[in-house]
Parts: sequence; structure tokens; C-alpha cells
Amino acid sequence: MKVRILIADDHEVVRRGLTTLLRSHEGWEVCGEATDGRVAVEMARELKPDVVIVDIGMPSLNGLAATRQLVQQDPHCKVIVLTITDSDQVIREALDAGARGFVLKSDAARDLVTAVEALQRNRMFFTPRVNDMVLAGFLDRGNGVRNAPPRLPHLTPREREVIQLLAEGKSSKEVASVLNLSTKTAETHRSNIMRKLGFHSIRDLVVYAVKNNIIQVQIPSHVSTGEDPAA
Repeated sequence: MKVRILIADDHEVVRRGLTTLLRSHEGWEVCGEATDGRVAVEMARELKPDVVIVDIGMPSLNGLAATRQLVQQDPHCKVIVLTITDSDQVIREALDAGARGFVLKSDAARDLVTAVEALQRNRMFFTPRVNDMVLAGFLDRGNGVRNAPPRLPHLTPREREVIQLLAEGKSSKEVASVLNLSTKTAETHRSNIMRKLGFHSIRDLVVYAVKNNIIQVQIPSHVSTGEDPAA
């Protein structure tokens, strides 16, 4: 059976590796490669892929936000989230966004083909480790445990986009340009977000975005603590 696949990852080496892996399967075609979530949504609208594989940590629009838009744009779109992290919060966010598969990057060579095959059969796919965590999370929720990190239930998808762009250092004018809004509208979104979250500075917004997986931060390998030695 022919399957058309779109890959979204901001690392060219990763995209090449995934493309080679998937094209080795008879009948599968990688119809497009996107460098960020926003491009992936646009390409999916044009190419109509059967499966979209998205990395969570992408610039401009992260994989979770892209998944929401992909599913809203086409309810039949089957999305596999590819990530280096397997925290409970990320798993819940991926499920809430509408992902049908969750594959750890460390397991991609072994599990990605199986995941696509599962989606072909209209099944969801999770690695055994993630599946155990999902089940444990459901059990904890059923038992009334409330130790999960804070989520973002009161923010709209548009507000999440604005948060990511602001946290990545873009000005209100640049946010307006990316989202095709007027500068005034972008500034209104910014003010509403700061008011909703009770923040008074962009620094607060950046910390919030990192803690809630809206953006991801790469820590240099030689840094052993989060303290500033110059402080």
C-alpha cells in the first residue's frame, strides 16, 4: 500500500536519516521535508500526506502546536511525534494535541517503521516505555493524584503561538509578520497573555515557555549546573 509521508525536523542530518529509513520500505514515499512546524502545516495543506512525523523541539512553531494545527486542518491527518524526552507532561500534551504515535528519537531506527505501519492499520503506536508511562498517568489521574506539572488549559492555540515567538526573542512587529496580523493585534495578544499569566516581563514568559515545553533549550555539554559562575 502506498503511503505518503511528510517529515518535519529542523536538523538536516535527522531528516536525511529518517528519509533513508522510510524510503527503504516498499511503497512508501517521503513527499516533503519541513524545517519547522509552521512550514510543516503549510506543506501538509498542499501535499495532503498520509502521515506526518514531527519533532517537538522546532523553531517558529513547535511540534505540539504544529500537531494541533495539522489535526484541526485535516481530522484524518495521522501524526507521529518524535522527541528526545519522555516526560509525563509531553506525553499528555502530545495526546491532547491529537498525535496518534509517540516515538523516542533514541528508538526511531527500531520503532518508526513499526509506528507508520500501525497508523496504516488505524492503530495508535507507543513504545513500551511510553505506553507504561501513559497507563501509569491514567491510573494516577483516576486515583486523584495531582502531582503533574502545570498545563495551559486557559490559553488559546493562537496565544500559544504568540508565547513561543515572544520567548524566541521576536518583537511584537515580528510576531505580527509571522502570523499575518496587525502589529496592534499582536500587541493585544501579548498584553492579554501577560495579564492571564500574571507576568510582568518577557523573562517570566521565557521561563514559563521552557517549563511548559513551548520552547526547548539546549544546554552546552560542559555546563554542569544551572548556576551562573559570574553571579
